[in-house]
Amino acid sequence: MHYVYLIIAIVSEVTATSALKSSNGFTKVLPSGVVIVGYAAAFYFLGLCLQRMSVGVAYAIWAGVGIVLVGLVGRVVYDQRLDRAAITGMTLIIAGVAVINLWSSTQVQ
Repeated sequence: MHYVYLIIAIVSEVTATSALKSSNGFTKVLPSGVVIVGYAAAFYFLGLCLQRMSVGVAYAIWAGVGIVLVGLVGRVVYDQRLDRAAITGMTLIIAGVAVINLWSSTQVQ
């Protein structure tokens, strides 16, 4: 169940971060509300996840996957292009998350 909580936390954080740009410095009500609710949900579900998963591993997965997804949302929603260095860095992040999930013995407490 802790992975379900982590996935919900990641999706909530990516949604909130993506809405942050649309909020125009918190001057638009609807996107600002999405930011607040999204971050609150992200931290709530990350907290539930941490009941069974080590904080370092959970945060690495949450942040790593979040970075990549926000990059993809930026490309699709805001037409923000990623250069070769950004794509290489995101590939390394994905590799790091995969290493943690496949070989780390500190994943679940």
